[in-house]
Amino acid sequence: MLLHVVRSRPVWYAFSGISIGLSILFLVMWGLRQGIEFTGGTLMAARFDTRPSSAEVQRVFDDAKVDVGSVIIQPVADKDMQFRFKPLSEEQHQQVFSALKKQFPSVTELRFDAIGPVVGEELRSKSIQGLLIVLLAIMIYVAYAFRKVSAPVQSWKYGLVTIFTAFHDVIIPLGVFSWLGHFSGVEIGTSFIAAILTILGYSITDTIVVMDRIRENLQKKTGRFEDIVELSVHQTFLRSLATSATTLLTLVAIHFFGGQSLREFTLTLIIGIAVGTYSSIFIASPMLVSWELWMRDKKSIKSIKS
Repeated sequence: MLLHVVRSRPVWYAFSGISIGLSILFLVMWGLRQGIEFTGGTLMAARFDTRPSSAEVQRVFDDAKVDVGSVIIQPVADKDMQFRFKPLSEEQHQQVFSALKKQFPSVTELRFDAIGPVVGEELRSKSIQGLLIVLLAIMIYVAYAFRKVSAPVQSWKYGLVTIFTAFHDVIIPLGVFSWLGHFSGVEIGTSFIAAILTILGYSITDTIVVMDRIRENLQKKTGRFEDIVELSVHQTFLRSLATSATTLLTLVAIHFFGGQSLREFTLTLIIGIAVGTYSSIFIASPMLVSWELWMRDKKSIKSIKS
């Protein structure tokens, strides 16, 4: 293979650094547009034979004898619309839909979800706790799995590199959805958290495949650490690429043909798995080399001073 992964690591670091920097910037400026699962409220989806304009629908809500608060109206696909209100009772829900039905006789209701703010807050806190527990468990597992690898990079460093690549693979989808939420009104819900956890599992598995080959080659081969890492990356490159490509093809098909309710989930997975494949090859292994070279230089400087 003509591609020198380890030797070209400054290029990969620069690309990932820019991606992570932009993602963090988007999150700081705009945050994530949270769905009603986290904030509480009411979400109603409806389908029209001929979809009216947002202004026409807004007039219906304004004229209805129901206090729905500030309404967020979002067109979906060709004939659908989603409406987000403050929490509504079932009686208010029926009054709102009756007002729509009176103005647009062809309308049909597709979905009605109501979640209180207390439940939303609990879901948000539980989701964050779940992510932290998963990251901690991953680091402990990787450190244990590589406990017999002591040179030139200690086993716990494999765990830290794995955690960093997991962060890399999660922060970029978060940045993309922050951008989509700001410019396209895309909201995140519990399916987004499920997708993030799936990405973590997939990313770690892909990274460990490469690192496990490094461990095997360290036991069987001699030579410079960076050369052994380069060889290991090349030996697993096609396997990682083929596995991810087949997964992505399936996800792309589901994303476009699986219905609106799956799009947030599949889009998150598509971004995360593509980024995870990149990081396991071009970030995780080169980081081990950079760490080993840095420690070697540090020791050399200490020996010179002494």
